[in-house]
Amino acid sequence: MPGTNSFDDVKATIVQTRRISSDVSIITLNCPSVAATAKPGNFVNVKVNSSTQPLLRRPFSIHNVQGNHIEIMVKSIGCGTALFCDSQEGSTVMTLGPLGTCFNITDYDFKTAILVSGGIGTAPMLFLERTLAAQGKKVINLIGGRTKEDLLAQNLSNCRFATDDGSTGLKGTVVDLLRNELTDIEKEGPIKLFACGPNPMLKAVAKFCNERHIACDVSLESVMGCGIGICYGCSVEINTPDGGIRTILLCREGPVIDAKLLVV
Repeated sequence: MPGTNSFDDVKATIVQTRRISSDVSIITLNCPSVAATAKPGNFVNVKVNSSTQPLLRRPFSIHNVQGNHIEIMVKSIGCGTALFCDSQEGSTVMTLGPLGTCFNITDYDFKTAILVSGGIGTAPMLFLERTLAAQGKKVINLIGGRTKEDLLAQNLSNCRFATDDGSTGLKGTVVDLLRNELTDIEKEGPIKLFACGPNPMLKAVAKFCNERHIACDVSLESVMGCGIGICYGCSVEINTPDGGIRTILLCREGPVIDAKLLVV
């Protein structure tokens, strides 16, 4: 899986903070060095304020890149992310990146990309969609959530939805939606899936794709304290080609991995 060869730790200026739901914001950072080298699937590790509390940085997928700016999607789930969402425009944050592996969009010949996401897992999909569209790929977004309030589809195109409670789209999981949509999509030519969301969802997507021999990349979620492989807080077990299991650091060899490597 392609990775990032170099990264910077830079003082990035918060250009805009825009709330898109009750607990999710899009934060735009002026961060030219990261914007110049970022690829879909990469993440940044942000020190959300200048004090020692919270001590650890927070990892965020790169949601979009526009010129010298990067956008990140932030869900307020604790003290660190709440502080970040409440940051004033014009303030600065130390931003380390781009980090991690990216989605593999070059090593497999496909016509249609199916982007499968759940909840805050839609975070990397806008950057990915726009990159794929620029290469002439057809993109279909399959988005799942517990209720319609969990669907974060701002600026994404060709979206189809599933909710656990049936409040929007198919009543069921995003894997149920994938199963329903797949036959018609496959008629249009070779496909590849790209998935991001809660780890149980990713395991279900990986199992589905592996059983049907469908190429798929998954972007995993994990706590990442340092983002560069020092703290060992993001160790994950993956499959090996010989049938064994080995441990990787997700910040170094992930967060994007081939679905065949995911232990399901």
